[in-house]
Parts: sequence; C-alpha cells; structure tokens
Amino acid sequence: MAFGAISEIGYVSLQSKDIEHAIRHARDILGLTETHRSGNAVYLSSRARRHHELVYLDSPEDGVGHIGLVAAGKAGLDLVRTRVIEAGYPLLSEVPLHPGVADGFAFIGPENFVFEIYIGLEDASLVPSGHAPDRFGHVNLHPQNLQAMLAFFRDVLDFRISDIIGDDFAYFLRCNAEHHGVALMKGKGWMHHHAWQVQSIAELGKVGDRLHDSGSRLLMGPVRHGAGHNMAAYYVEPTGAVVELYADMEWILDDDRPPVVWPQDDRAWATKWSIYDFSEFRSHGLFPAREHIAAV
Repeated sequence: MAFGAISEIGYVSLQSKDIEHAIRHARDILGLTETHRSGNAVYLSSRARRHHELVYLDSPEDGVGHIGLVAAGKAGLDLVRTRVIEAGYPLLSEVPLHPGVADGFAFIGPENFVFEIYIGLEDASLVPSGHAPDRFGHVNLHPQNLQAMLAFFRDVLDFRISDIIGDDFAYFLRCNAEHHGVALMKGKGWMHHHAWQVQSIAELGKVGDRLHDSGSRLLMGPVRHGAGHNMAAYYVEPTGAVVELYADMEWILDDDRPPVVWPQDDRAWATKWSIYDFSEFRSHGLFPAREHIAAV
C-alpha cells in the first residue's frame, strides 16, 4: 500500500534507433507482448496485462524517453503537480503522453530525466508469452548529483529510504511496501537498468538460456542481493540499457522502518553468493534522450 503521493512504478519509455530489433528482443528474451502500435510508438506489457509497461519510440538515437510513475489517486496527482511547479521543474505536457491513460502530466526532472505522473491506466487484453515476467518493478538511476536526485524523490514524490550504501554512494527508495521502486547510485547521469519481477530463480536460468541461444550472454547473475534480498540476473538490451529480472524481493510492512545502512566495501549488499568485478556491470547504461520525441 502506498504511503505518499506515488503508489507504484508504472513504465519506462525508451527511444530506439532500431525499434524493430528492440521489440524483437523484448518479445523473445524478456517475454513481453505488444499491446498497441501507433505511429512511432510501440507498447508492450507482461503478465500484468497493462496497456503499457515498456514503450519504444522510433528515434534517430537511443535514449531514455521518460519514466512513468502512478499517482495515489487524483489527490496524489494534484499534490505532485503542485510540488513540481513550486520546485521550478519545467512542465513538458499538461496531458498524458500516451494513449490508455485517464489523466496525467509530464515534466523535466533532475539531470534531464523526464517523468510522467498519471492515473487510470487501462488494462490490455492479451495472452502472455510462456516466459513473460509478472510485472514491471523498478528502475536504477546513476545520477551525477546523488543528493539532489535523492531530495527530489524524497521531497517531491514522497519516496522513503530502505537501504543506504556507503557515504553518498547509493540509496534504495520505496513508494509502497516493495523494498525499492527506484535505486540511486552515484554515476554518469544515466539509467542503468529497468527491472521486471519473475516467479522464481528458475526464470533467471531460463533467460540465460535464451540469451545463449540468441548468441548473447548474461551481464551478471544469478546473484542474491543483500539490499532488497532479491535474486537477480542482468543483461544488456539493444538500446544499451541493462535489463534486470528478479525474484523474492523483500517487502517492508512497517512504513516507518529505519533504513538499513551498509558499508560501501561490504560487497554483500550487492552480491551475497560470490564476488564480481563491477567495472563491466557499471559500464552499461542509457542517457536521457537529448531531444524528447512525442508519441504520435
């Protein structure tokens, strides 16, 4: 249950210079199903059967289009709109960016990430693929100014801190009982990954098999994270963004639970089962698009 203005993470849209390749990859490897296609935009969903959880926009270059956050009803939507205006973030649109949405608005947030806050997303009628994930779960952002991004999510959007890693290195943030809907890690100013919940660790092995059969490989995993407790596996999609599949995420039922604090050099916060060289893992990501392309 939500405790603030945002109730859940809704979707991510990515601008792609090879949209058909990106769609095939999302279908064949991740297991999403196309729900709608209009002009330059293609909409996909998981077993959650929503109008969209992942949107690809045809574009001259790859980039993060925007991140969709579901408001806690009309009151939450209006509250965030007021806070965004008062904080001076530029409004991009006073109406929803995509079809299938009852109400919403979009704005340019810290470090040029675009956010859409919305309510009333339609359900989709679809037959999920046999390897579809359960739902879209979270995003992992690597802002250059970590404290400014943290303040934005905490003060404007009402996220709470679940775990703290080191001194000004990383924060895991929640807007409901799931351990994190957003993870922030100091970095290059890009989105590192978008993440999808699956049913068990067996699904993490199966995505490794699908990648191998397609001539690719996992970037990392399966692993057991300390922060969040979830098991996870990662790979790189055609846009350059990383995709995470995860299972067994911690749920925090005490809204006021204090954050768990991890020393940065205690690698168990990231991987409890083995030690990885994170230099390759952190070398992948997708910057916010330099030019916003609207869905038509």
